[in-house]
Amino acid sequence: MKQCAFFGRCGGCKYDFSDADYRAKKSDELKQICPADNAVWIAPGGRRRGDFCFAAGKFGLFARGTKDIVPVARCENMVDAINDILPRLAQLPWAGAGSCMVTACDNGIDIAITSNVGHFTSAFKDAVEKTGAIRATWNGRVVFQNVVPVINFDGKTVEYPPYAFLQPSVAGADALRDMVVAAAAGAKKVADLFCGLGNFTYALDADGFDVFGTGICRDLFTRPLTLGMLRQYDCVVMDPPRAGAMAQCRVLAKSDVKKIIYVSCNPQTFRRDAKILTDGGYKMVQIVPVDQFAGSGHWEIFSVFQK
Repeated sequence: MKQCAFFGRCGGCKYDFSDADYRAKKSDELKQICPADNAVWIAPGGRRRGDFCFAAGKFGLFARGTKDIVPVARCENMVDAINDILPRLAQLPWAGAGSCMVTACDNGIDIAITSNVGHFTSAFKDAVEKTGAIRATWNGRVVFQNVVPVINFDGKTVEYPPYAFLQPSVAGADALRDMVVAAAAGAKKVADLFCGLGNFTYALDADGFDVFGTGICRDLFTRPLTLGMLRQYDCVVMDPPRAGAMAQCRVLAKSDVKKIIYVSCNPQTFRRDAKILTDGGYKMVQIVPVDQFAGSGHWEIFSVFQK
């Protein structure tokens, strides 16, 4: 892996993943959480989504700590399909300022734009249709769509809504799913909370719960599963956003669920929630850090709690 030409200029990466001591440097982020001895390292160059920005006609990534935009023609951390379209996106007649989420779905590129300008122009529509993307949305409104973008999870193909949660790389999603499935082996009935589009749900034949996507629509921040609902499950899987799952953990701590598999993208909220579970009688029997976000200072934490 060669060094990105923009490292140190744009704010996309905290660490140079091409450095020989990259793993040692990034492991320091785990000092307060767990050892990195058993860490799972996801190879750089596999990111299937990128959150780019635009303002004053410029398109790229923010420089670290500023609102200055660094034009990025190629990101060494992204898959080829995203890098191929970046030069065409940079040439679009951008209006106002905002963000552009570029996602490499299984059947093409999806572009989701959030702008401080309420409406796109006909010139923008004509230009974005020529980029080779299969769909573009502007503030949630469809600019154009050739086909419905889809993602495959363990053999199950699902539609991809704009801005839907998605693990940043296929390799990372597969690694987490393999660990979750192995940890859940033997469970009779599983609840998959914050299930998103179903990375774990289908592989576990689980009941999924989330605001949208696979399974039952339920806001688990304001309406966590109750003790009565949890009685039917002997295993619960959780993969919440960065805010964690404090409300749900408070209910789980009082439950008789035998096993909780917790996947966290925020070590700080994970520590808070893990304390709630252990104070409630659970014992953490496994913890594995995963370098889901190569180059960044962020870690994914896979953990298993038993009662």
